[in-house]
Amino acid sequence: MRVLCAFPEAMPSSSSRPPACLAPVALFLALLLHLFLSSQAGDRRPLPVDRAPGLKEKTLILLDVSTKNPVRTVHENFLSLQLDPSIIHDGWLDFLSSKRLVTLARGLSPAFLRFGGKRTDFLQFQNLRNPAKSRGGPGPDYYLKNYEDDIVRSDVALDKQKGCKIAQHPDVMLELQREKAAQMHLVLLKEQFSNTYSNLILTARSLDKLYNFADCSGLHLIFALNALRRNPNNSWNSSSALSLVKYSASKKYNISWELGNEPNNYRTMHGRAVNGSQLGKDYIQLKSLLQPIRIYSRASLYGPNIGRPRKNVIALLDGFMKVAGSTVDAVTWQHCYIDGRVVKVMDFLKTRLLDTLSDQIRKIQKVVNTYTPGKKIWLEGVVTTSAGGTNNLSDSYAAGFLWLNTLGMLANQGIDVVIRHSFFDHGFNHLVDQNFNPLPDYWLSLLYKRLIGPKVLAVHVAGLQRKPRPGRVIRDKLRIYAHCTSHHNHNYVRGSITLFIINLHRSRKKIKLAGTLRDKLVHQYLLQPHGQEGLKSKTQRGQYSGIS
Repeated sequence: MRVLCAFPEAMPSSSSRPPACLAPVALFLALLLHLFLSSQAGDRRPLPVDRAPGLKEKTLILLDVSTKNPVRTVHENFLSLQLDPSIIHDGWLDFLSSKRLVTLARGLSPAFLRFGGKRTDFLQFQNLRNPAKSRGGPGPDYYLKNYEDDIVRSDVALDKQKGCKIAQHPDVMLELQREKAAQMHLVLLKEQFSNTYSNLILTARSLDKLYNFADCSGLHLIFALNALRRNPNNSWNSSSALSLVKYSASKKYNISWELGNEPNNYRTMHGRAVNGSQLGKDYIQLKSLLQPIRIYSRASLYGPNIGRPRKNVIALLDGFMKVAGSTVDAVTWQHCYIDGRVVKVMDFLKTRLLDTLSDQIRKIQKVVNTYTPGKKIWLEGVVTTSAGGTNNLSDSYAAGFLWLNTLGMLANQGIDVVIRHSFFDHGFNHLVDQNFNPLPDYWLSLLYKRLIGPKVLAVHVAGLQRKPRPGRVIRDKLRIYAHCTSHHNHNYVRGSITLFIINLHRSRKKIKLAGTLRDKLVHQYLLQPHGQEGLKSKTQRGQYSGIS
């Protein structure tokens, strides 16, 4: 695991504390740098990088950042999270009150929490407090015995600040749950590969647990409603959604809403297609359903959550935007980088793969700006590998290159929010494993949250001369992104800058700070894989140093 090298609270706290810059600089390293933009002079020498075996000697890169005006400003909740409805099926929803899980989620707040995924459109709400009793017998979770009733009362504590239910679950109960989840994982995989999904029942009690987790973690819940409940004329049947919305209103839950998940796949999943204009009408219907309910009369609405923007998907988005472009607060889509069934560790370092996201952004922006110029766009559900991910790859140190580049590229190209699928439990793309241990991408996300603010800055680089070859696309293997440092980080004064740099060259690069950045104090954070696994490591070690 890459152990998080430094936390802000571990540094001396002072109003004159130098600012910051973030960067993975040597191949296979994630390096975060912090720059102090003040009159305090520092060392003018290039940033030192230890020689890595097998790498050629350095190239000198001159780096400067334009600090006059940000080129973009993204949402305060730019890096956000997702939970998949499969947690109902495998039982992990009952453990969202875990003190450790809530603490880890709090570390990534403020953020949105989207509750959605492939099983969104097979979700049915039932306002029943105890479904096992209502059926006249024990349900599949009976052996857990509705843990909140049977767990030792002293283990359910009350958070004094928010009145949250926080639980300390006995080890034996967690072990039973892990065994159950492993069995259910095989069932869920079979459903996914066969495209035949069973219905999921979300009870009022389960919704309470979900909202308790979001609220206690400082996350704003976005609930994706089932869009596949259809009337004979193919219009949306809103009866189950209305029941869920009314229950949520009765509890005064602060929720934003969506309708469906990847509607471009409905024909494959359900045998019934929904075109863009019909989906737009469905969103208008949802808006009309929410408006009479006082607490949700101004609730945010997001969609249509399309998949990869191929030709048919772009046609669906076009039809949707014509009808409901002004109805949604942000236009959403999903992105998956790699087919999880054929993936190698070096796939995570391919510049061609990193650039697929940029092409998709341009396609989405073109359609959105045709109908609603300036409308916010979200990447809502990004995963490194499909089919739930690949063990020891998509949950390893290597996946951090894709994740860090995703964050930099999206902000730089004006995408307002990116939602990581998934925070917990879903396959091997998650940030936290089933032992409630944070994985490498969690630490990367935590450091990003602590250091990087919403204002994106322009970067100027000199020293990379490349001659184009006929028929060959030049892809940038040195990726540099810059932001104003987060104003929530009180260890750094306003005016701080955070840089992050990804070097995928097979040669070393020395970064020399020039122009605005010249003679500034630098704080760098180095994240490296720990142990014999190398890039496949699920642990990491970190190093913090100041260069002055």
